[in-house]
Amino acid sequence: MTETTRRAVVLGASMAGLLTARVLAEFYPQVLVVDRDKVTGVRTARRGAPHTVHAHGLHARGQLNLEELFPGFLQELRDAGVPTGDLGEMRWYFNGHRLLPAHTGLVSITAPRPVLEHHVRSRVAALSNVKILEEYTILGLTTSSDRSRVTGARVQQRAGNASPEVLDADLVVDTTGRGSRTPAWLEELGYERPREDRVKVGLAYTTRHYRTRPEWFDGVQSINPVASPAHPRGAFFGQVGPSLCILSLTGILGDHPPTDPAGFLEFARSLPIPDIYEAVRDAEALDDAVTFRFQASVRRHYEDLDRFPDRLLVLGDAVCSFNPVYGQGMSVASIEAIALRRHLRRGGAPRPRAFFEDVARAIDTPWDISAGGDLDFPGVDGQRTLKVRAGNAYMARLQYAASQDASITNGFMRVAGLIDTPASLMRPAMMAKVLRHAVRRPRPGLSWQGPA
Repeated sequence: MTETTRRAVVLGASMAGLLTARVLAEFYPQVLVVDRDKVTGVRTARRGAPHTVHAHGLHARGQLNLEELFPGFLQELRDAGVPTGDLGEMRWYFNGHRLLPAHTGLVSITAPRPVLEHHVRSRVAALSNVKILEEYTILGLTTSSDRSRVTGARVQQRAGNASPEVLDADLVVDTTGRGSRTPAWLEELGYERPREDRVKVGLAYTTRHYRTRPEWFDGVQSINPVASPAHPRGAFFGQVGPSLCILSLTGILGDHPPTDPAGFLEFARSLPIPDIYEAVRDAEALDDAVTFRFQASVRRHYEDLDRFPDRLLVLGDAVCSFNPVYGQGMSVASIEAIALRRHLRRGGAPRPRAFFEDVARAIDTPWDISAGGDLDFPGVDGQRTLKVRAGNAYMARLQYAASQDASITNGFMRVAGLIDTPASLMRPAMMAKVLRHAVRRPRPGLSWQGPA
Protein backbone atom coordinates (compact mmCIF):
# COMPACT_ATOMS: atom_id res chain seq x y z
CA MET A 1 0.00 0.00 0.00
CA THR A 2 1.14 3.58 -0.52
CA GLU A 3 2.26 5.89 2.24
CA THR A 4 -0.89 7.99 1.81
CA THR A 5 -3.16 5.10 2.73
CA ARG A 6 -4.71 5.74 6.12
CA ARG A 7 -8.20 4.36 6.58
CA ALA A 8 -10.79 1.99 5.15
CA VAL A 9 -14.48 2.25 6.04
CA VAL A 10 -16.85 -0.72 5.94
CA LEU A 11 -20.58 0.00 5.85
CA GLY A 12 -22.39 -2.81 7.67
CA ALA A 13 -21.25 -5.14 10.46
CA SER A 14 -22.96 -8.38 9.50
CA MET A 15 -20.95 -11.37 8.28
CA ALA A 16 -19.83 -9.88 4.96
CA GLY A 17 -18.76 -6.65 6.68
CA LEU A 18 -16.84 -8.46 9.39
CA LEU A 19 -14.96 -10.65 6.93
CA THR A 20 -14.20 -7.60 4.82
CA ALA A 21 -12.86 -5.75 7.87
CA ARG A 22 -10.68 -8.74 8.77
CA VAL A 23 -9.05 -8.65 5.33
CA LEU A 24 -8.70 -4.86 5.22
CA ALA A 25 -6.96 -4.90 8.60
CA GLU A 26 -3.98 -6.57 6.92
CA PHE A 27 -3.46 -3.54 4.65
CA TYR A 28 -4.84 -0.39 6.30
CA PRO A 29 -3.60 1.20 9.53
CA GLN A 30 -7.21 1.91 10.53
CA VAL A 31 -10.45 0.15 9.64
CA LEU A 32 -13.82 1.53 10.74
CA VAL A 33 -16.92 -0.66 10.61
CA VAL A 34 -20.21 1.26 10.79
CA ASP A 35 -23.58 -0.27 11.66
CA ARG A 36 -27.02 1.03 12.60
CA ASP A 37 -27.46 -1.49 15.42
CA LYS A 38 -25.67 -2.24 18.65
CA VAL A 39 -23.56 -5.24 17.71
CA THR A 40 -20.79 -5.69 20.26
CA GLY A 41 -21.54 -8.58 22.61
CA VAL A 42 -24.85 -9.33 20.88
CA ARG A 43 -25.69 -13.05 20.60
CA THR A 44 -29.34 -12.76 19.58
CA ALA A 45 -31.12 -11.55 16.44
CA ARG A 46 -30.99 -7.77 16.16
CA ARG A 47 -33.43 -5.32 14.63
CA GLY A 48 -31.37 -4.70 11.52
CA ALA A 49 -31.00 -8.43 10.78
CA PRO A 50 -34.30 -10.16 11.64
CA HIS A 51 -33.52 -13.07 9.30
CA THR A 52 -30.78 -14.24 11.64
CA VAL A 53 -33.30 -15.83 14.04
CA HIS A 54 -33.93 -18.54 11.41
CA ALA A 55 -31.88 -21.59 10.48
CA HIS A 56 -28.46 -20.92 8.98
CA GLY A 57 -25.60 -23.14 7.99
CA LEU A 58 -21.96 -22.41 7.26
CA HIS A 59 -20.96 -25.16 4.91
CA ALA A 60 -17.67 -26.46 3.55
CA ARG A 61 -16.08 -23.60 1.58
CA GLY A 62 -17.23 -20.99 4.09
CA GLN A 63 -15.86 -23.01 6.99
CA LEU A 64 -12.48 -23.43 5.27
CA ASN A 65 -12.27 -19.71 4.47
CA LEU A 66 -13.11 -18.69 8.02
CA GLU A 67 -10.48 -21.07 9.31
CA GLU A 68 -7.96 -19.39 7.00
CA LEU A 69 -8.91 -15.93 8.23
CA PHE A 70 -9.28 -16.93 11.90
CA PRO A 71 -6.94 -19.86 12.69
CA GLY A 72 -8.42 -22.19 15.29
CA PHE A 73 -11.94 -20.91 14.65
CA LEU A 74 -13.54 -24.34 14.26
CA GLN A 75 -12.11 -25.58 17.53
CA GLU A 76 -13.21 -22.35 19.23
CA LEU A 77 -16.79 -23.04 18.15
CA ARG A 78 -16.64 -26.65 19.26
CA ASP A 79 -15.27 -25.61 22.65
CA ALA A 80 -18.23 -23.22 22.96
CA GLY A 81 -20.70 -26.07 22.37
CA VAL A 82 -21.55 -25.20 18.76
CA PRO A 83 -22.63 -28.31 16.82
CA THR A 84 -20.49 -29.27 13.85
CA GLY A 85 -20.72 -32.29 11.62
CA ASP A 86 -20.08 -33.81 8.23
CA LEU A 87 -22.18 -32.22 5.49
CA GLY A 88 -22.87 -35.57 3.86
CA GLU A 89 -23.91 -37.33 7.05
CA MET A 90 -26.91 -35.13 7.71
CA ARG A 91 -30.30 -36.68 6.97
CA TRP A 92 -31.07 -35.18 3.54
CA TYR A 93 -34.28 -35.72 1.59
CA PHE A 94 -34.70 -34.58 -2.03
CA ASN A 95 -37.90 -35.18 -3.99
CA GLY A 96 -39.11 -37.34 -1.12
CA HIS A 97 -36.11 -39.69 -1.30
CA ARG A 98 -33.48 -39.95 1.42
CA LEU A 99 -29.90 -39.59 0.24
CA LEU A 100 -27.52 -42.30 1.37
CA PRO A 101 -25.15 -40.78 3.97
CA ALA A 102 -21.57 -40.18 2.86
CA HIS A 103 -18.52 -39.22 4.88
CA THR A 104 -17.30 -36.25 2.84
CA GLY A 105 -14.83 -34.69 5.26
CA LEU A 106 -16.63 -31.38 4.70
CA VAL A 107 -17.56 -29.58 7.90
CA SER A 108 -20.97 -28.01 8.41
CA ILE A 109 -21.52 -25.56 11.26
CA THR A 110 -25.09 -25.09 12.47
CA ALA A 111 -24.62 -22.42 15.11
CA PRO A 112 -27.42 -19.88 15.47
CA ARG A 113 -26.45 -17.09 13.08
CA PRO A 114 -26.16 -14.45 15.84
CA VAL A 115 -23.84 -16.75 17.82
CA LEU A 116 -21.66 -17.38 14.79
CA GLU A 117 -21.51 -13.66 14.06
CA HIS A 118 -20.62 -12.99 17.70
CA HIS A 119 -17.58 -15.25 17.47
CA VAL A 120 -16.46 -13.64 14.20
CA ARG A 121 -17.15 -10.14 15.50
CA SER A 122 -15.15 -10.81 18.68
CA ARG A 123 -12.17 -11.91 16.59
CA VAL A 124 -12.41 -8.83 14.38
CA ALA A 125 -12.95 -6.41 17.27
CA ALA A 126 -9.81 -7.78 18.94
CA LEU A 127 -7.69 -6.49 16.04
CA SER A 128 -5.88 -3.37 17.23
CA ASN A 129 -6.54 -1.37 14.06
CA VAL A 130 -10.26 -2.14 13.77
CA LYS A 131 -12.96 -0.04 15.41
CA ILE A 132 -16.69 -0.75 15.29
CA LEU A 133 -18.99 2.28 15.29
CA GLU A 134 -22.36 1.13 16.61
CA GLU A 135 -25.79 2.74 16.28
CA TYR A 136 -24.89 5.03 13.42
CA THR A 137 -27.10 5.97 10.48
CA ILE A 138 -25.30 5.81 7.14
CA LEU A 139 -26.29 8.93 5.20
CA GLY A 140 -24.28 8.63 2.00
CA LEU A 141 -20.91 8.94 0.32
CA THR A 142 -18.49 11.82 -0.14
CA THR A 143 -16.55 12.18 -3.38
CA SER A 144 -13.93 14.21 -5.15
CA SER A 145 -15.14 17.34 -6.92
CA ASP A 146 -15.43 15.53 -10.25
CA ARG A 147 -17.24 12.59 -8.58
CA SER A 148 -14.75 10.13 -10.03
CA ARG A 149 -13.50 8.93 -6.64
CA VAL A 150 -15.19 8.19 -3.33
CA THR A 151 -13.42 9.92 -0.45
CA GLY A 152 -15.47 8.78 2.54
CA ALA A 153 -18.89 8.24 4.07
CA ARG A 154 -21.34 10.56 5.80
CA VAL A 155 -22.76 9.11 9.02
CA GLN A 156 -24.69 10.26 12.05
CA GLN A 157 -24.80 8.81 15.53
CA ARG A 158 -28.37 7.81 16.32
CA ALA A 159 -28.32 8.68 20.02
CA GLY A 160 -28.99 12.21 21.23
CA ASN A 161 -28.74 15.22 18.95
CA ALA A 162 -25.53 14.26 17.19
CA SER A 163 -24.63 16.14 14.04
CA PRO A 164 -23.71 14.39 10.78
CA GLU A 165 -20.02 13.69 10.37
CA VAL A 166 -17.73 12.61 7.57
CA LEU A 167 -15.47 9.59 7.84
CA ASP A 168 -12.66 10.27 5.40
CA ALA A 169 -11.45 7.08 3.78
CA ASP A 170 -9.07 5.78 1.15
CA LEU A 171 -11.52 2.93 0.49
CA VAL A 172 -15.23 2.50 1.26
CA VAL A 173 -16.83 -0.95 1.08
CA ASP A 174 -20.61 -1.37 1.09
CA THR A 175 -21.71 -4.56 2.85
CA THR A 176 -25.14 -3.33 3.94
CA GLY A 177 -27.01 -6.25 2.40
CA ARG A 178 -30.15 -6.44 0.29
CA GLY A 179 -31.13 -2.89 1.20
CA SER A 180 -27.88 -1.45 -0.14
CA ARG A 181 -28.26 2.12 -1.36
CA THR A 182 -25.26 2.02 -3.67
CA PRO A 183 -27.47 1.82 -6.81
CA ALA A 184 -29.27 5.00 -5.70
CA TRP A 185 -26.01 6.70 -4.72
CA LEU A 186 -24.55 5.91 -8.14
CA GLU A 187 -27.55 7.51 -9.82
CA GLU A 188 -27.24 10.61 -7.66
CA LEU A 189 -23.59 10.90 -8.69
CA GLY A 190 -24.40 10.66 -12.38
CA TYR A 191 -23.58 6.97 -12.90
CA GLU A 192 -25.85 4.18 -14.11
CA ARG A 193 -27.48 1.73 -11.76
CA PRO A 194 -26.33 -1.87 -12.19
CA ARG A 195 -28.51 -4.25 -14.17
CA GLU A 196 -30.40 -6.66 -11.89
CA ASP A 197 -31.51 -10.26 -12.26
CA ARG A 198 -34.47 -11.29 -10.10
CA VAL A 199 -36.01 -14.67 -9.40
CA LYS A 200 -39.21 -14.19 -7.44
CA VAL A 201 -39.84 -17.13 -5.12
CA GLY A 202 -42.22 -15.66 -2.52
CA LEU A 203 -40.48 -17.64 0.23
CA ALA A 204 -41.21 -17.52 3.95
CA TYR A 205 -39.43 -19.10 6.89
CA THR A 206 -41.31 -19.75 10.12
CA THR A 207 -39.14 -20.81 13.04
CA ARG A 208 -39.41 -22.16 16.58
CA HIS A 209 -36.77 -23.43 18.98
CA TYR A 210 -37.15 -26.55 21.11
CA ARG A 211 -35.38 -28.34 23.90
CA THR A 212 -33.63 -31.27 22.25
CA ARG A 213 -34.35 -34.88 23.01
CA PRO A 214 -31.44 -37.24 22.26
CA GLU A 215 -33.55 -39.71 20.30
CA TRP A 216 -34.66 -37.15 17.71
CA PHE A 217 -31.47 -37.00 15.69
CA ASP A 218 -29.98 -40.45 16.28
CA GLY A 219 -26.41 -39.21 15.93
CA VAL A 220 -26.96 -36.85 12.98
CA GLN A 221 -26.72 -33.09 13.08
CA SER A 222 -29.94 -32.25 11.27
CA ILE A 223 -32.92 -33.55 9.31
CA ASN A 224 -33.53 -31.66 6.07
CA PRO A 225 -36.46 -32.41 3.75
CA VAL A 226 -35.60 -30.02 0.91
CA ALA A 227 -38.50 -28.46 -0.99
CA SER A 228 -39.09 -29.73 -4.52
CA PRO A 229 -41.85 -29.22 -7.12
CA ALA A 230 -43.56 -32.43 -5.94
CA HIS A 231 -43.11 -31.55 -2.25
CA PRO A 232 -42.89 -27.74 -2.15
CA ARG A 233 -42.95 -27.52 1.63
CA GLY A 234 -39.54 -27.94 3.25
CA ALA A 235 -37.77 -27.71 6.60
CA PHE A 236 -34.49 -27.56 8.45
CA PHE A 237 -34.62 -29.33 11.80
CA GLY A 238 -31.24 -29.28 13.45
CA GLN A 239 -29.16 -29.02 16.58
CA VAL A 240 -27.82 -25.54 17.29
CA GLY A 241 -26.58 -26.00 20.86
CA PRO A 242 -25.94 -28.69 23.47
CA SER A 243 -29.65 -28.99 24.33
CA LEU A 244 -31.18 -26.63 21.77
CA CYS A 245 -32.58 -27.33 18.33
CA ILE A 246 -34.27 -25.21 15.68
CA LEU A 247 -37.12 -25.95 13.31
CA SER A 248 -37.46 -23.65 10.34
CA LEU A 249 -40.36 -24.52 8.06
CA THR A 250 -40.31 -23.14 4.52
CA GLY A 251 -42.98 -22.47 1.94
CA ILE A 252 -42.83 -20.69 -1.39
CA LEU A 253 -45.11 -18.73 -3.72
CA GLY A 254 -47.33 -17.57 -0.88
CA ASP A 255 -47.78 -20.98 0.79
CA HIS A 256 -46.27 -19.72 4.00
CA PRO A 257 -45.96 -21.64 7.29
CA PRO A 258 -48.26 -20.10 9.93
CA THR A 259 -47.11 -18.88 13.32
CA ASP A 260 -49.97 -20.13 15.51
CA PRO A 261 -49.01 -23.39 17.32
CA ALA A 262 -51.71 -25.54 15.72
CA GLY A 263 -51.04 -24.22 12.21
CA PHE A 264 -47.28 -24.57 12.64
CA LEU A 265 -47.65 -28.17 13.76
CA GLU A 266 -50.05 -28.96 10.92
CA PHE A 267 -47.55 -27.56 8.40
CA ALA A 268 -44.86 -29.83 9.91
CA ARG A 269 -47.25 -32.77 9.57
CA SER A 270 -47.66 -31.99 5.86
CA LEU A 271 -43.95 -32.52 5.15
CA PRO A 272 -43.20 -35.63 3.06
CA ILE A 273 -41.46 -37.37 5.99
CA PRO A 274 -42.87 -38.01 9.49
CA ASP A 275 -39.67 -37.49 11.48
CA ILE A 276 -40.07 -33.80 12.23
CA TYR A 277 -43.78 -33.81 13.07
CA GLU A 278 -43.42 -36.84 15.33
CA ALA A 279 -40.54 -35.14 17.16
CA VAL A 280 -42.14 -31.76 17.85
CA ARG A 281 -45.82 -32.58 18.29
CA ASP A 282 -45.36 -32.98 22.06
CA ALA A 283 -41.99 -31.24 22.41
CA GLU A 284 -41.08 -28.38 24.73
CA ALA A 285 -41.12 -25.22 22.63
CA LEU A 286 -38.87 -22.47 23.97
CA ASP A 287 -40.36 -19.53 22.05
CA ASP A 288 -43.20 -18.47 19.81
CA ALA A 289 -42.97 -19.01 16.08
CA VAL A 290 -41.79 -16.05 13.98
CA THR A 291 -41.82 -15.55 10.21
CA PHE A 292 -39.36 -13.97 7.80
CA ARG A 293 -40.38 -13.32 4.19
CA PHE A 294 -38.00 -13.36 1.25
CA GLN A 295 -39.59 -12.25 -1.98
CA ALA A 296 -36.86 -12.66 -4.57
CA SER A 297 -33.24 -13.56 -5.18
CA VAL A 298 -31.47 -10.50 -6.59
CA ARG A 299 -28.16 -10.25 -8.43
CA ARG A 300 -26.66 -6.85 -9.30
CA HIS A 301 -24.23 -6.85 -12.20
CA TYR A 302 -21.68 -4.23 -11.17
CA GLU A 303 -19.15 -5.92 -13.45
CA ASP A 304 -21.12 -4.73 -16.50
CA LEU A 305 -20.95 -1.01 -15.68
CA ASP A 306 -18.75 1.05 -18.00
CA ARG A 307 -18.17 3.69 -15.32
CA PHE A 308 -17.83 3.31 -11.56
CA PRO A 309 -16.21 5.61 -8.97
CA ASP A 310 -12.79 4.62 -7.70
CA ARG A 311 -12.25 3.67 -4.05
CA LEU A 312 -15.72 2.15 -3.69
CA LEU A 313 -16.49 -1.58 -3.59
CA VAL A 314 -19.60 -3.65 -2.86
CA LEU A 315 -19.67 -7.13 -1.28
CA GLY A 316 -22.03 -9.76 0.08
CA ASP A 317 -25.81 -9.56 -0.23
CA ALA A 318 -25.41 -6.00 -1.52
CA VAL A 319 -24.16 -7.61 -4.74
CA CYS A 320 -26.14 -10.84 -4.74
CA SER A 321 -28.83 -12.02 -2.33
CA PHE A 322 -29.50 -15.75 -2.76
CA ASN A 323 -32.58 -17.75 -1.84
CA PRO A 324 -31.57 -18.62 1.74
CA VAL A 325 -32.75 -22.24 1.60
CA TYR A 326 -29.55 -23.06 -0.31
CA GLY A 327 -27.34 -21.85 2.55
CA GLN A 328 -24.90 -20.03 0.27
CA GLY A 329 -24.80 -16.44 1.52
CA MET A 330 -22.14 -16.59 4.22
CA SER A 331 -19.89 -18.87 2.19
CA VAL A 332 -20.07 -16.62 -0.87
CA ALA A 333 -19.28 -13.60 1.32
CA SER A 334 -16.16 -15.41 2.55
CA ILE A 335 -15.13 -16.18 -1.05
CA GLU A 336 -15.51 -12.51 -1.93
CA ALA A 337 -13.43 -11.48 1.10
CA ILE A 338 -10.64 -13.81 0.01
CA ALA A 339 -10.86 -12.28 -3.49
CA LEU A 340 -10.53 -8.81 -1.94
CA ARG A 341 -7.36 -9.94 -0.20
CA ARG A 342 -5.87 -11.07 -3.52
CA HIS A 343 -6.56 -7.68 -5.08
CA LEU A 344 -5.12 -5.79 -2.12
CA ARG A 345 -1.93 -7.84 -2.27
CA ARG A 346 -1.26 -6.39 -5.71
CA GLY A 347 -0.75 -2.99 -4.08
CA GLY A 348 -3.02 0.03 -3.80
CA ALA A 349 -6.79 0.11 -3.67
CA PRO A 350 -8.49 -2.49 -5.91
CA ARG A 351 -9.74 -1.35 -9.29
CA PRO A 352 -13.52 -1.68 -9.11
CA ARG A 353 -14.03 -3.21 -12.57
CA ALA A 354 -11.40 -5.93 -12.05
CA PHE A 355 -12.69 -6.68 -8.56
CA PHE A 356 -16.33 -6.90 -9.66
CA GLU A 357 -15.36 -9.25 -12.48
CA ASP A 358 -13.77 -11.56 -9.88
CA VAL A 359 -16.85 -11.29 -7.68
CA ALA A 360 -19.08 -12.12 -10.63
CA ARG A 361 -17.08 -15.28 -11.30
CA ALA A 362 -17.43 -16.24 -7.63
CA ILE A 363 -21.19 -15.70 -7.82
CA ASP A 364 -21.81 -17.51 -11.12
CA THR A 365 -21.86 -21.06 -9.74
CA PRO A 366 -23.96 -20.52 -6.60
CA TRP A 367 -26.37 -18.32 -8.59
CA ASP A 368 -26.77 -21.02 -11.23
CA ILE A 369 -27.43 -23.57 -8.49
CA SER A 370 -30.03 -21.55 -6.58
CA ALA A 371 -31.71 -19.60 -9.37
CA GLY A 372 -31.73 -22.65 -11.63
CA GLY A 373 -33.13 -24.81 -8.86
CA ASP A 374 -35.90 -22.30 -8.16
CA LEU A 375 -36.90 -22.31 -11.82
CA ASP A 376 -37.68 -26.02 -11.50
CA PHE A 377 -40.84 -24.90 -9.66
CA PRO A 378 -43.53 -24.21 -12.31
CA GLY A 379 -44.95 -21.19 -10.47
CA VAL A 380 -41.63 -19.31 -10.31
CA ASP A 381 -41.34 -16.68 -13.05
CA GLY A 382 -38.13 -16.61 -15.06
CA GLN A 383 -36.42 -17.61 -18.26
CA ARG A 384 -36.00 -21.36 -18.47
CA THR A 385 -33.13 -21.67 -20.90
CA LEU A 386 -32.06 -25.00 -22.33
CA LYS A 387 -29.21 -24.99 -19.80
CA VAL A 388 -31.65 -24.55 -16.91
CA ARG A 389 -34.10 -27.21 -18.16
CA ALA A 390 -31.35 -29.73 -18.88
CA GLY A 391 -29.64 -29.01 -15.57
CA ASN A 392 -32.80 -29.54 -13.54
CA ALA A 393 -33.66 -32.74 -15.42
CA TYR A 394 -30.21 -34.15 -14.75
CA MET A 395 -30.22 -32.97 -11.13
CA ALA A 396 -33.46 -34.85 -10.45
CA ARG A 397 -31.79 -38.00 -11.74
CA LEU A 398 -28.65 -37.36 -9.72
CA GLN A 399 -30.52 -36.74 -6.47
CA TYR A 400 -32.44 -39.99 -6.90
CA ALA A 401 -29.21 -41.84 -7.73
CA ALA A 402 -27.70 -40.42 -4.52
CA SER A 403 -30.43 -42.28 -2.63
CA GLN A 404 -28.91 -45.47 -4.05
CA ASP A 405 -25.16 -44.71 -4.11
CA ALA A 406 -23.25 -42.89 -1.35
CA SER A 407 -20.43 -41.89 -3.72
CA ILE A 408 -22.97 -39.78 -5.64
CA THR A 409 -24.02 -38.14 -2.37
CA ASN A 410 -20.36 -37.31 -1.81
CA GLY A 411 -20.03 -35.64 -5.21
CA PHE A 412 -23.31 -33.79 -4.82
CA MET A 413 -22.34 -32.42 -1.39
CA ARG A 414 -18.98 -31.21 -2.68
CA VAL A 415 -20.88 -29.06 -5.19
CA ALA A 416 -23.52 -27.96 -2.67
CA GLY A 417 -20.70 -26.98 -0.31
CA LEU A 418 -19.07 -24.87 -3.08
CA ILE A 419 -15.93 -27.00 -3.08
CA ASP A 420 -16.38 -28.38 -6.62
CA THR A 421 -18.17 -26.88 -9.60
CA PRO A 422 -21.32 -28.42 -11.09
CA ALA A 423 -19.18 -29.58 -14.02
CA SER A 424 -17.76 -32.25 -11.69
CA LEU A 425 -21.17 -33.90 -11.66
CA MET A 426 -21.10 -34.17 -15.45
CA ARG A 427 -17.89 -36.15 -15.71
CA PRO A 428 -18.31 -39.45 -17.58
CA ALA A 429 -17.75 -41.65 -14.53
CA MET A 430 -20.31 -39.73 -12.47
CA MET A 431 -22.85 -39.60 -15.30
CA ALA A 432 -22.52 -43.35 -15.78
CA LYS A 433 -23.33 -43.90 -12.09
CA VAL A 434 -26.30 -41.56 -12.24
CA LEU A 435 -27.79 -43.05 -15.41
CA ARG A 436 -27.32 -46.56 -14.04
CA HIS A 437 -29.98 -45.69 -11.45
CA ALA A 438 -32.09 -43.17 -13.36
CA VAL A 439 -32.15 -43.20 -17.14
CA ARG A 440 -35.48 -41.35 -17.03
CA ARG A 441 -36.48 -38.64 -14.60
CA PRO A 442 -37.60 -40.61 -11.52
CA ARG A 443 -40.97 -40.27 -9.91
CA PRO A 444 -40.87 -38.30 -6.64
CA GLY A 445 -41.14 -40.31 -3.45
CA LEU A 446 -44.57 -40.45 -1.89
CA SER A 447 -45.43 -38.51 1.23
CA TRP A 448 -45.55 -40.57 4.42
CA GLN A 449 -49.30 -39.87 4.43
CA GLY A 450 -49.74 -41.34 0.95
CA PRO A 451 -50.96 -39.59 -2.23
CA ALA A 452 -52.41 -36.11 -1.82
